[in-house]
Amino acid sequence: MAASELYTKFARVWIPDPEEVWKSAELLKDYKPGDKVLLLRLEDGKDLEYRLDPKTKELPHLRNPDILVGENDLTALSYLHEPAVLHNLRVRFIDSKLIYTYCGIVLVAINPYEQLPIYGEDIINAYSGQNMGDMDPHIFAVAEEAYKQMARDERNQSIIVSGESGAGKTVSAKYAMRYFATVSGSASEANVEEKVLASNPIMESIGNAKTTRNDNSSRFGKYIEIGFDKRYRIIGANMRTYLLEKSRVVFQAEEERNYHIFYQLCASAKLPEFKMLRLGDANNFNYTMQGGSPVIEGVDDAKEMTQTRQACTLLGISESYQMGIFRILAGILHLGNVGFTSRDSDSCTIPPKHEPLSTFCDLMGVDCEEMCHWLCHRKLATATETYIKPISKLQATNARDALAKHIYAKLFNWIVDHVNQALHSAVKQHSFIGVLDIYGFETFEINSFEQFCINYANEKLQQQFNMHVFKLEQEEYMKEQIPWTLIDFYDNQPCINLIESKLGILDLLDEECKMPKGTDDTWAQKLYNTHLNKCALFEKPRLSNKAFIIQHFADKVEYQCEGFLEKNKDTVFEEQIKVLKSSKFKMLPELFQDDEKAISPTSATSSGRMPLTRTPIKPTKGRPGQTAKEHKKTVGHQFRNSLHLLMETLNATTPHYVRCIKPNDFKFPFTFDEKRAVQQLRACGVLETIRISAAGFPSRWTYQEFFSRYRVLMKQKDVLSDRKQTCKNVLEKLILDKDKYQFGKTKIFFRAGQVAYLEKLRADKLRAACIRIQKTIRGWLLRKKYLRMRKAAVTVQRYVRGHQARCYAKFLRRTKAATTIQKYWRMFAVRRRYKIQRAATIVLQSYLRGYLARNRYRKILREHKAVIIQKWVRGWLARTYYKRSMHAIIYLQCCFRRMMAKRELKKLKIEARSVERYKKLHIGMENKIMQLQRKVDEQNKDYKCLMEKLTNLEGIYNSETEKLRSDLERLQLSEEEAKIATGRVLSLQEEIAKLRKDLEQTQSEKKSIEERADRYKQETEQLVSNLKEENTLLKQEKEALNHLIVEQAKEMTETMEKKLVEETKQLELDLNDERLRYQNLLNEFSRLEERYDDLKEEMTLMVNVPKPGHKRTDSTHSSNESEYTFSSEIAETEDIPSRTEEPSEKKVPLDMSLFLKLQKRVTELEQEKQVMQDELDRKEEQMLRSKAKEEEKPQIRGAELEYESLKRQELESENKKLKNELNELRKALSEKSAPEVTAPGAPAYRVLMEQLTSVSEELDVRKEEVLILRSQLVSQKEAIQPKNTMTDSTILLEDVQKMKDKGEIAQAYIGLKETNRLLESQLQSQKRSHENEAEALRGEIQSLKEENNRQQQLLAQNLQLPPEARIEASLQHEITRLTNENLYFEELYADDPKKYQSYRISLYKRMIDLMEQLEKQDKTVRKLKKQLKVFAKKIGELEVGQMENISPGQIIDEPIRPVNIPRKEKDFQGMLEYKKEDEQKLVKNLILELKPRGVAVNLIPGLPAYILFMCVRHADYLNDDQKVRSLLTSTINSIKKVLKKRGDDFETVSFWLSNTCRFLHCLKQYSGEEGFMKHNTSRQNEHCLTNFDLAEYRQVLSDLAIQIYQQLVRVLENILQPMIVSGMLEHETIQGVSGVKPTGLRKRTSSIADEGTYTLDSILRQLNSFHSVMCQHGMDPELIKQVVKQMFYIVGAITLNNLLLRKDMCSWSKGMQIRYNVSQLEEWLRDKNLMNSGAKETLEPLIQAAQLLQVKKKTDDDAEAICSMCNALTTAQIVKVLNLYTPVNEFEERVSVSFIRTIQMRLRDRKDSPQLLMDAKHIFPVTFPFNPSSLALETIQIPASLGLGFISRV
Repeated sequence: MAASELYTKFARVWIPDPEEVWKSAELLKDYKPGDKVLLLRLEDGKDLEYRLDPKTKELPHLRNPDILVGENDLTALSYLHEPAVLHNLRVRFIDSKLIYTYCGIVLVAINPYEQLPIYGEDIINAYSGQNMGDMDPHIFAVAEEAYKQMARDERNQSIIVSGESGAGKTVSAKYAMRYFATVSGSASEANVEEKVLASNPIMESIGNAKTTRNDNSSRFGKYIEIGFDKRYRIIGANMRTYLLEKSRVVFQAEEERNYHIFYQLCASAKLPEFKMLRLGDANNFNYTMQGGSPVIEGVDDAKEMTQTRQACTLLGISESYQMGIFRILAGILHLGNVGFTSRDSDSCTIPPKHEPLSTFCDLMGVDCEEMCHWLCHRKLATATETYIKPISKLQATNARDALAKHIYAKLFNWIVDHVNQALHSAVKQHSFIGVLDIYGFETFEINSFEQFCINYANEKLQQQFNMHVFKLEQEEYMKEQIPWTLIDFYDNQPCINLIESKLGILDLLDEECKMPKGTDDTWAQKLYNTHLNKCALFEKPRLSNKAFIIQHFADKVEYQCEGFLEKNKDTVFEEQIKVLKSSKFKMLPELFQDDEKAISPTSATSSGRMPLTRTPIKPTKGRPGQTAKEHKKTVGHQFRNSLHLLMETLNATTPHYVRCIKPNDFKFPFTFDEKRAVQQLRACGVLETIRISAAGFPSRWTYQEFFSRYRVLMKQKDVLSDRKQTCKNVLEKLILDKDKYQFGKTKIFFRAGQVAYLEKLRADKLRAACIRIQKTIRGWLLRKKYLRMRKAAVTVQRYVRGHQARCYAKFLRRTKAATTIQKYWRMFAVRRRYKIQRAATIVLQSYLRGYLARNRYRKILREHKAVIIQKWVRGWLARTYYKRSMHAIIYLQCCFRRMMAKRELKKLKIEARSVERYKKLHIGMENKIMQLQRKVDEQNKDYKCLMEKLTNLEGIYNSETEKLRSDLERLQLSEEEAKIATGRVLSLQEEIAKLRKDLEQTQSEKKSIEERADRYKQETEQLVSNLKEENTLLKQEKEALNHLIVEQAKEMTETMEKKLVEETKQLELDLNDERLRYQNLLNEFSRLEERYDDLKEEMTLMVNVPKPGHKRTDSTHSSNESEYTFSSEIAETEDIPSRTEEPSEKKVPLDMSLFLKLQKRVTELEQEKQVMQDELDRKEEQMLRSKAKEEEKPQIRGAELEYESLKRQELESENKKLKNELNELRKALSEKSAPEVTAPGAPAYRVLMEQLTSVSEELDVRKEEVLILRSQLVSQKEAIQPKNTMTDSTILLEDVQKMKDKGEIAQAYIGLKETNRLLESQLQSQKRSHENEAEALRGEIQSLKEENNRQQQLLAQNLQLPPEARIEASLQHEITRLTNENLYFEELYADDPKKYQSYRISLYKRMIDLMEQLEKQDKTVRKLKKQLKVFAKKIGELEVGQMENISPGQIIDEPIRPVNIPRKEKDFQGMLEYKKEDEQKLVKNLILELKPRGVAVNLIPGLPAYILFMCVRHADYLNDDQKVRSLLTSTINSIKKVLKKRGDDFETVSFWLSNTCRFLHCLKQYSGEEGFMKHNTSRQNEHCLTNFDLAEYRQVLSDLAIQIYQQLVRVLENILQPMIVSGMLEHETIQGVSGVKPTGLRKRTSSIADEGTYTLDSILRQLNSFHSVMCQHGMDPELIKQVVKQMFYIVGAITLNNLLLRKDMCSWSKGMQIRYNVSQLEEWLRDKNLMNSGAKETLEPLIQAAQLLQVKKKTDDDAEAICSMCNALTTAQIVKVLNLYTPVNEFEERVSVSFIRTIQMRLRDRKDSPQLLMDAKHIFPVTFPFNPSSLALETIQIPASLGLGFISRV
């Protein structure tokens, strides 16, 4: 198909944009050839006219379909061009938070500027062993590919990490090295991988500095070779450095710093050991103050200095050398402060007694005057004479800076050499993987010699990269037998020739440096004359004559010629070097030793970085003077040689490329700057890889993948049995141009854009099919709906019409009936109406007549009353009229009389003036005189009477006067008495006043009391009435409350049941955690023991025949040596010959102090064990006194005590084992050995010392466990009943007897005393605290008893009354008590009414509260009674359930093969007798040489265990403890030997796990303990052990069974692991559901076995095989369930981990496949009756992950559903799956970023592990439930095939 035909309407394209680099747009109409303008619509909705270039007429780049966006491999994109690459990287980085992407063979790593949880050990394990394309892109995948190719191809590998400063090169190199250190392990205990990683702090301190782009920028390149032995384990490393930036020592730009080490020294200047360096603040030194930024935010230089010193110590740099390094560095800082003063223009001098110079000379140990002289002068040598010439101030300053740079470069070389010495290994290196951390292409505003060298190195690397990519492309074509033509790719050989060829830039530069008067300007003119207009890659700037431009592979770069010659010469005056060589400071001359030798590429370059290599250049043979000439080699020449050596090394290896991209310049996390990214993609060669791929056939599909994906484009007739021919036929029809594709042997190759075209055809076909399906289904649905509606309508019509007919008939009947009813009703109504009317008429008449009569009566009465009223009114009116008339008349009379008086007065006034007036007046006067005369007479008479009275009164007065005189005398006599009494009267008056006031107050109080009494009476009456009402209400509520109580009791019962279940689960989890911890410790001890044995073997091999193996083995191989060594005669006789046969060279003397320390620790552990035994005995005595109580305690507590005792015994056994090992090693001290072996540097010495270190650490761990166990025993209140056990006292005595050395015995005794003292003090403190706690508890118990008795009495009294009377009685009693109390308080508060009122209120409240409390207590009592009944019932059921768990009915009988068992002889006791010397033969025939697939197939399950136990029974019968101990020890050791020899065979491990468990059950069943005897027959009880208690050996066998179980799990995992990913994820169980997508360069490692051959059926067949083998061996059913649970956990964990690391597997169809596969596994569980094993629950995370792939992921409701559904997944796993979700078809949609953020917000409060992957190595704790056997011992026959004829039955 022509490319122009793809430019149709709605096609999406990329157009250039100045801001976003590329912008997406959509075509609005089809493109036709000849169109000059494209109508486009941008994503923001704007329309645009895009004009095509009239010359090239190139159309814009097409955009890939959305289904291809976000691919892991950029080469999988259909359209390969710059915008597609940029968009794919941005989508992965911003939307999916994925920083790694493949681009063919290149890994593109974008710096996230954020810590990501993707580098843990679980991720390393997930990538280990995987193909590079099978997992998501990662630096670990590249490292694994390199490691795998090294092991497979026997070829050295290289990982080339490049990028800009701050892009993450160093971090990527660190992670690659950490991956190698983790997956390979170290070949020795020297921890080379830790040393390699520890070299980073040193190299960063001396080689990294702060720049404007990066706070920790590497200012040198380095190449680290990690060496491996033949087993591909790390044995050492070697580091080469390149191009150190020396100029930074003397100059730093603004906002930059010098190397970190200088600032670390200044920050640590106050330390005592640094006082001699005379340092201070960094701003005081010229070499550290120029950048103006001496501090990096968030970095503590003093703390960094501590880490640097620790790393130096770890790498073997002694303290003296470290101080020497710091001394030299401090000298460089002081040298920078040396100042010059000018004498004239051509000479200068240093001031006398210049402090910086004297300090420098003191630190360097050189003569100050000599150094001062040569800093200001130089020596010129001619053919005949030598001159000493002064130099100017500028030249002296430059010489000083050159000397500082030279010293720092030499020191850098010295440190790198010592680091390499520390990383060097004496073992021969078989292969290596090199990690190159080198600078990327650089271009700045001003580019000088440094950038020129860097870009020259990148040109060489890019050439090597292009050739490698081209080579891989051509190899792929040739492998597939595809005809190919030479691909035109950019060859930068012309650019390299321009730089390094004869008369090239470097050659002309070296030539100009040799010229006496050569300058930068003359060199620039030579460049112009030689290359301008002759080389297309060389240009001259228009406006400059001192610069030139080179067209590099990435971009054009303009270089400024200024400084090129000086930096290339790197001039250092020899006289100054000679002064330094003559230093008294021994370390300083060491730095310049190589000056007299042939120069190597490790010399310094003035460009700022140093080329350093471990591979020296062979010196050419010549004259002795040639050395001086070679010393004059220029920096460019040295760098060119070093670069050639690097390229030779890389060309001799298989390269792997990592390109680091810096997403932005501001270090913002997950921020993508398109411009910066494009610049780096162009510079690092990624786009060149894309171009090379796009020039050929970039898209590649296997025939099966093509068929599966594009099956929809084929017709049925096109599908043939031959997939290859089918694909050919279809492609010929779909793509007419045959040049667009090619058919290979296994793949189809497509040109760029063809896959997009096929995807378009597929999407169109699916869309058309979808439309047809929708059309058909919609039509069918509508027809079905129409028929359903029609049928419904007919049915409705039928029922409606019938209803209407029935209604009409009913209407007619009702009408007729209504007519009849109407007739009778009307007659009745008329009659009734007539009667009513008649009665109403009569009533009306009677009422009317009465009304009329009453009206007449009222009228007459009114008339009579009116007459009376008229009478009274008329009288009142007449009287009123009369009164008014009289008043008017009198008023008129008055007025008239007044008028007349006025007239009379007027007349009198006139007459008064006349005589007549006087006459008349005189007549009046006479009358008055007469009247007055009569008055005088009357007064005379009155006077006479008065005189008489006066006389009488005078007599009376005289008598009275005499009396008064007598009285006066008497009063005068009493006057004095009165005066005396006056004061008393006054006081009495005051008292009277007070009494009056008190009386008034008393009266007022009396009044208020009377008022309160009345009010109280009213309140009391009201309260009584209220109480009566409340009593009535309470009675009414009683029944409702009783009903509520019943419901609450039910709820409480359910709640308590739930709590009981939860607590039970929690206890089970705690028990499992404790069991897992113990089993992990046991596994670790086993691993250390195995390591101990391996070290012994390796030491033997190293001394005798040091031949390393060729296999890459698993470092976690299980231990198979005896974990417990019991002292027996046979064991000792076996050990002594082995020791005597060992040659003297193997016996290595060790440090006596270390042995004594270890011996002391063992002794302390033994003494602590003895103290624990004493404490246990005391506890047993206490328990004997309370035996009756002990028998009533739950069986669970006894099991825990037994577990603690067994754990103690296990630790005691471990202590004895460690003691015996130390005794053996101690004996080696007294024997002589060869000096070459015993030397401290000898390999055997180091190995054994490391072995002792591990043993010491193990002793510390065991000591802590003993202390923990002792504290647990002290806290226990129960103990195990004492038995006649085989204690360890004899063992302790034997061990002490072996300590023949008096010093050891003394130290042991001292340790014993200290331990006893410590334990005694601890025991006393614990005893005191226990007594105090017991006393407090007794008091509390006593108070609780009293309270309980009081409550019981109250309850009894209440219960005796009927329920209705209880409340009334209690209320009555309370009211009586409160009344009495009220009277008391009334008297008490009588004087204070307010207090009394508040008391009354509180009293009322208290009464109400007491009533409520009484009701609540009554309810609580009833509730507690019910709960007690429920708990008693639950406890009974629990006990019954526990008893049923071990009852015979619940035990699944062992599968016993039908054998002929003869009748038991009467005298056979079920014992087997053997001679002591036949013990080894017994063990050999029964254990060592027994084959599970051979003889053991036809045996009774567990027969070896029965035979061994019967032998133990006979030894017990003979009371021979040595024989019992020897047999059990030999058995355990032999089983371990068998498992070590055939530990990778599932049948062997399963067989011995089954027999070990059966042996353990036999020891329990016949131990004589009641708990194990309850299921025995009487005959079996007779066979119990009689003399010995083997509980200690039961614990040993239990631990052995745990080890075998863990080994069985590892064997299962090794077998299942290759099948799981292929069977559960990759294989399509449901054919045609998932369509594959373009895969790029996936599955490149073709040498590894094709895992695609495994299917789900393979897994199920393997599970069936495991299950049948375990059942055949008679393994306990409960143990089988645990094994199955572990297998399913492994399947689920590995599947989920791969799902989380594979973007191509996270799709809807893959979720369906996973759910189907899980359902098949569940079906297998149902078939095997194992659904209750807990295996299904282990698959829950995988099930939820599959559901998460299938559910809707759009709305908030979907987010809520996901959060509630995925409770078994962590937040990190949910977010990871959503980020990785990838649509397989066009119809699926990606998960939006906003939806993922919604999920994160909803899950932010969930507290779960931040770990992404599940721990696939996790092993559940195993338990061995007691499973007694019903097989009688006396019926067992021994087959002759076992070869046990030497034993006899007893």
